[in-house]
Amino acid sequence: MKKNFYNIIKGKFLVSDDAFKNWRFIIFLSLLALVMIASSHQADKKVHQIAKLNNDVKELKSEYVDVRMRLMQAKMETKIIKAMENRGLYPSETPPQKVIVAKTN
Repeated sequence: MKKNFYNIIKGKFLVSDDAFKNWRFIIFLSLLALVMIASSHQADKKVHQIAKLNNDVKELKSEYVDVRMRLMQAKMETKIIKAMENRGLYPSETPPQKVIVAKTN
């Protein structure tokens, strides 16, 4: 047991007669580690992208609410009356009347 441990520490498993088998396994593990690291980086990139998009959505929602509020205020009757007074138009003093057209045969 002690001898095997010393052989591993000295690296004899890499230079012995059947070392080709060990080298293939080491290269395979290295490639597997590289794939795992690349996958982890891709996942982190996606997480950051999702967070950025969520912030954009929140910002756009607040902008929508602000624009909708300004539109509602602009559509108020008092605001329209004030805007038209600047142009010389005033609301009618007399209410509108219904015009009824009778059918003649």
